[in-house]
Amino acid sequence: MSKVDIGLIGLAVMGENLALNMASKGFSVAVYNRTVEKVQRFMAGRAQGKGIIGAYSLEEFVASLDRPRKVLLMVKAGDPVDDFIAKLLPLLEPGDVIIDGGNSHFLDTIRRTELVEGRGLLYVGTGVSGGEEGALHGPSLMPGGSPAAWPLIKPIFQAIAAKVADGTPCADWVGPDGAGHFVKMVHNGIEYGDMQLICEAYHLMKELLGMEAGEMAEVFQAWNGGELNSYLMEITAHILAFKDEDGSPLVDRILDTAGQKGTGKWTAIAALDEGVPLSLIAEAVFVRSLSALKEERLEASKVLKGPQADFHGDRAAFAEDIRKALYAAKIVSYAQGYALMRAASESYGWGLDFGGIALLWRGGCIIRSAFLEEIKKAFDRNPGLINLLLDPFFQEQIETCQESWRRVCAEAITHGIPVPAFAAALTYYDGYRCQRLPANLLQAQRDYFGAHKYERIDGQRGAFFHTDWTGRGGSP
Repeated sequence: MSKVDIGLIGLAVMGENLALNMASKGFSVAVYNRTVEKVQRFMAGRAQGKGIIGAYSLEEFVASLDRPRKVLLMVKAGDPVDDFIAKLLPLLEPGDVIIDGGNSHFLDTIRRTELVEGRGLLYVGTGVSGGEEGALHGPSLMPGGSPAAWPLIKPIFQAIAAKVADGTPCADWVGPDGAGHFVKMVHNGIEYGDMQLICEAYHLMKELLGMEAGEMAEVFQAWNGGELNSYLMEITAHILAFKDEDGSPLVDRILDTAGQKGTGKWTAIAALDEGVPLSLIAEAVFVRSLSALKEERLEASKVLKGPQADFHGDRAAFAEDIRKALYAAKIVSYAQGYALMRAASESYGWGLDFGGIALLWRGGCIIRSAFLEEIKKAFDRNPGLINLLLDPFFQEQIETCQESWRRVCAEAITHGIPVPAFAAALTYYDGYRCQRLPANLLQAQRDYFGAHKYERIDGQRGAFFHTDWTGRGGSP
């Protein structure tokens, strides 16, 4: 019996769809699942006649693979990944490749890469974006890990990945050990930010301008035809136009509580670890936590008073202000995400290609948008760009949108409508462009109560001083 090109473990929908995607591109695939009934159902159903073989033990699964063996894990992040690695290592040989396609934490991927390489094998942690549809028809793939693994999996990855208009696949090597999963984590953090900004635009149009869902659907569809063109704008227009069984907007009947699977939180934690101000994305994570306090919010709404939303201006003009505010805040979201990747790349020695990452996100993934082309151009102009806000194109875009952005935040606050992501983005922008922040007072406070010392503007950077503020202190 001839050996197959690649094996896949984990037959939830993502795993099934990736197996079908690989088979549709001419690759032979072996599949295994801990619950063997899933293998039986898959083989008797969607996989029938598709160049996929089912395996009912790990030994049978590994024996079916061509050398060097390539095993793609599509299992839940965390302990299940470690469990399968432990089971696979005795069955595999030096030069074989284990690939984790789940949303694993990048620090786990660093640890696993070291473990697997220590046994003479190769390890890859790859981000997979695009959801179930992307897995089937073409995801964005962000692989990192053992560099020697890339030539072995590149033909498969680039064949199954999404393609942009010129045929370029949205799959390329990101960097060593945890680089791929880190980039996917930041992708998800930016996704949190994008979704929250869109939700705030929707909330303003609904509560302040009194617009109906169908009217908003038309607005979002129109916006999607311009510089805000993206997958998330496209689906938002579709959602707002979607009717329930009685013909009313379905979105109005969905409970206003949101969950999270952890990648947004990991992004915020990584930013704290790296000392990078990721305020917009962190705020988007906290808003989901606030939304989950539904019962508390219901009680609070009865006793906590605020202004009534009562807009008397030009509705069409303010809707245009919202569009510009959304665009400006989106720029900040990406600027913060790229600043985090830059800091982590330096910390971990990954050598990330930031323009190349923008290309990986142009198709297949949830944050795919025309906007990413401009990010690639920014890094082409200046590969050492430290912040997207310093690129001439993005400076011009912010300048064009700035007055509208400020009006939107001011009106929202005046009328008591929460816009945490819009406001966090604007506050970051104002802080980043501020030549002198009040941290001088903060440093004085720290020195006063804790003798933490401070630097002086008339001294050398790195030279620290302490003042005996009360006359009762000693030497620090």
